[in-house]
Amino acid sequence: AWQAGASFSTEVELVGPMIVADARRILALGVEIKALETRLEALVRDSDLGRRIDSIPGFGLICSAELAGEIGTLERFTQEGSLAMYVGMAPLDYQSGSTHRSRRPRQVNRHAKAAMMVGAAAHAHCCEQAAAYYAKKRSEGKAHNQAVRALGRQLCRVLWSMLHGQREYRLPGFEPKSI
Repeated sequence: AWQAGASFSTEVELVGPMIVADARRILALGVEIKALETRLEALVRDSDLGRRIDSIPGFGLICSAELAGEIGTLERFTQEGSLAMYVGMAPLDYQSGSTHRSRRPRQVNRHAKAAMMVGAAAHAHCCEQAAAYYAKKRSEGKAHNQAVRALGRQLCRVLWSMLHGQREYRLPGFEPKSI
């Protein structure tokens, strides 16, 4: 009923061409994004590290590619703790006398940390064990980011084991995706 009484603004002749130009640019950007995702998919498929990270539920193409690119090679890290520190999932303990705190390390790769946080949060939605761990951390009084970081720390252990054992992510009852 409201459509019968609706009318356009007096500026429609001025704004109309801009809206059409913006819509065309949005469609063109969509095509460019799809082409970039296709190239990225081929790069992840060709990378052992990218393929293994991509097998973790919740880690999409972008997170997998970014983590694989930022980590580079596993030979850079002596143990899984150093990998966790590099991707920002391991806080440093700061203790003095009766004071027990933790602080963020300065040598964190911000891009890898962002990709790991996004992947860990999405993993909590895909995997019921991860969701239970996240819920446990939240019930302990942790904030969302702290709980996701704790889950990310566990995922660093899993990732280290996967990469050293040259195997994909496996979880009973979960079918891995294929690229």
